[in-house]
Amino acid sequence: MDNPRPEKVAVVTEVREKLGTAQAALLTEYRGLTVKDMSALRQSLAGTGAAIGIYKNTLVRFAARDLGIPDLEPMLTGPTAIAFVDGDAAAAAKALRDFSRTNPLLVVKGGLLGNKVVDAGAAKALADLPSREVLLSQIAGLLQAPLQQMANLLEAVPRSFAYGLMALIEKQGGSADAAPDPTDAAAEPTAATAADAPATPETPTPDSTPDTQES
Repeated sequence: MDNPRPEKVAVVTEVREKLGTAQAALLTEYRGLTVKDMSALRQSLAGTGAAIGIYKNTLVRFAARDLGIPDLEPMLTGPTAIAFVDGDAAAAAKALRDFSRTNPLLVVKGGLLGNKVVDAGAAKALADLPSREVLLSQIAGLLQAPLQQMANLLEAVPRSFAYGLMALIEKQGGSADAAPDPTDAAAEPTAATAADAPATPETPTPDSTPDTQES
């Protein structure tokens, strides 16, 4: 700007700071909306952590150039209102989408998500995402599921061991005392058993064979 007025410099500085610090900035065209409509739009965005501001496109272009995001400039046509999001970007995009359904004169043109420029299609897809709270709840559920499964497994280990032990006892006769003593098989025979056994005949040795006489 050549010899800019202080108020213009202040606006450029304000827009530059908001674009640089906001989590997202969604650009809309509000041609034909009344003051009452814009008030209703501000109220619908208030619960999402977003605040909407109306600036001249020329001043927003200067701020975008200062931040090194010239890709934002093609969206700066027609009367532009910018929703600066400091909370849930998906919730803010959803609020804009819902408002535009009953007020078709509001058109979402795209914007800035972090430091990335997104078009109208990406802004629409952002509105279709679950809210931050829902996403956090889903992530927490995914993290808790393996832990719960592990807890169940650890709990089942001693229970399975007890079931296996009972099955082994029942297989051996119904109680642990019914199991046979392996030392009984190696017991020596008693003296009575040895005395009752029949005697084995002795085999004659060569010395006990009678001599034959010569004729």
